[in-house]
Amino acid sequence: MSMSRQERSAQTERALKDAAVRVFAERGYLNTKITDITAAAGRAAGSFYNHFASKEELLQSLMADLAAAGDERAIHPDHNPDFSDPTAVRYHIAGYWTFARAHATVLRAVDQAASVNEEFARYMQDFGVEQRADIADHLDGLVAQGLRLPSTVDGSLAMMFLMTQGLLTAVEDGTVRLTDEAAIEGLTRFVYRGLTGRDY
Repeated sequence: MSMSRQERSAQTERALKDAAVRVFAERGYLNTKITDITAAAGRAAGSFYNHFASKEELLQSLMADLAAAGDERAIHPDHNPDFSDPTAVRYHIAGYWTFARAHATVLRAVDQAASVNEEFARYMQDFGVEQRADIADHLDGLVAQGLRLPSTVDGSLAMMFLMTQGLLTAVEDGTVRLTDEAAIEGLTRFVYRGLTGRDY
């Protein structure tokens, strides 16, 4: 049974994305040409433009895929959206840490693209704002208990994300030596204390 044109198109798009991740891992985003991606995908050079207008657009599509995978975690039975519970904080930090480790190539490519392309940098800033807005309600329990957040809701969540990302970068480049478990545990204690003033 032959594939429909739509199925073939989806298959080519997936092949281009998968190839891009492989080539980004080998060469880095900035050193990767579109022809490198199409060659690695085993597709004609012109086929890229049937799916993406640019490397940045392909990267945006990869980020959208990662965001969708993150949304699936939010409907997991273990998901608890109340950060007044330290296990909820730990679940989210562990999820982000594991996710970032698994998709380090794409996240490095995002940083590289943002460093040379202002429009892409703005896109990623907006993406970060949206991701934080998606979990803003996770701090409602703290506010309801009369606890004073370290900053605004968005600022407090940004601190959590930036601290996690900063430590992850330090662990990955060897500046800080921690197992994943120790890093997650330490971040959980630090973030929970920072958000609530309570020990965990």
